[in-house]
This record gives sequence, structure tokens and C-alpha cells, in this order.
Amino acid sequence: MSLVAVVDDDREVREYLEAVLRRAGYDVALAANGLRLVSALQVDRPDLILLDVNMSWIDGFELCRALKKNPEWAKIPVVFVSGRSAPADIQAGMACGAVDFFCKPIDGRALVERVRELVRTAS
Repeated sequence: MSLVAVVDDDREVREYLEAVLRRAGYDVALAANGLRLVSALQVDRPDLILLDVNMSWIDGFELCRALKKNPEWAKIPVVFVSGRSAPADIQAGMACGAVDFFCKPIDGRALVERVRELVRTAS
């Protein structure tokens, strides 16, 4: 079974994404910020990371850049899930290495379809 990491400082968003992904058959690892994700990556390598932009400690753009610089994690697809929806934000997300960008509120069905596609092509 594929593992998806959800990194968002909003507990309600984490729980919503967890429920949507579990219903679709995915294992889910939750992290409230980038520091917790980095700790989790030492134990379990997810098949995909859903990442918020606005978080404490390090923002999603910086975290994505850091992940892409690390040879162990560079190939893990990153999808932004953010309340920031300006074209410049989407462009910044893609420029730092993400493969897609979903704006909140999230369409769970569309997100699951994209996760399936990305996990299938990454494996």
C-alpha cells in the first residue's frame, strides 16, 4: 500500500486529507510542520508528499527546495495544497520542484485522482 505524507499546520485540513486518502486506500502519515516531516522521513519514505505553503518553522516552498536537494528524497513527488492561490504562488511552487498545486478548499476527488496518477508513475 502506498504511503502519502500530509504536511499542514491546520489540524482540520490534515484530518480531512487523511480521511479522503484513507478512503481511497492509502496509508497516511501526518505532520504539522516541516520539522516533523523531516523527522518522519528518517523512518518512513512516503510515495508522495502533500505540502502546505504557510507553516511555522519553514514555509512549504523552502521545505520543497530542501527536499529536492537531498538525493534520498529528491524523487518523492511533492504536491502543494494551499490557501495561497495567486498565480505567482502557484508558479513559485512549481519552480521549487512540486509536480502540482491544489488551492484550498480542496476537491477531494480531484486530489485523489492526481495522487493515484503520481504514485502510479513514480513506482
